[in-house]
Amino acid sequence: MTDVQTVFIVDDDQGMRDSLTLILDLAGYRTRSFASAAAFLDAFSPQDQGCLLLDQRMPEMTGLDLQGALVERGSLLPIIFLSAFGDVPTTVRAIQGGAIDFLEKPASTDILLKRVEAAFAENRKRRETAASEEGILERFRQLTPREHEVLLLTTQGMTNKDIARHLGISPRTVENHRARMMEKMQASNLAELCRMAAVCPVRSP
Repeated sequence: MTDVQTVFIVDDDQGMRDSLTLILDLAGYRTRSFASAAAFLDAFSPQDQGCLLLDQRMPEMTGLDLQGALVERGSLLPIIFLSAFGDVPTTVRAIQGGAIDFLEKPASTDILLKRVEAAFAENRKRRETAASEEGILERFRQLTPREHEVLLLTTQGMTNKDIARHLGISPRTVENHRARMMEKMQASNLAELCRMAAVCPVRSP
């Protein structure tokens, strides 16, 4: 697919797909529609940008099934469920699974367009967060094994002296490792380092 923000529509009802496509095209949105969850998955890329308008009740693979598959594939697309058969348990499962909304068919044009715009904003936010986290992980991968240890123990609140005793090295050596680690991670203070460590696969030494 493409990096341009797109409204992806997945619904087994051709009339509904055509109606949603017309509404969104007239509002200036780029759209792509699919008759089944499987067809969408065949075309899906984790780099896709935009949002997904998803029917819940479809044969073979339901909307909730597709939602689960997309989570496993690392999708950042916000999902708006559309269903004529909405019920509380299904809605709860959808929201718990990461959907940003669950609308009953037929949704008003005004509400639909507002939800799509909110979903686009959420997608931009998710991608910015993912890019930031990838940058942190890339810097983390540049650390030596000893610097990994110092990072973990530092973010656990240990002083240089505590770390030195724990690792069996001198406090001066810890200071040197810590300085290089902070520089490589581009962390200006301990609070910032702790936020970075939350996304890093650190292990206890």
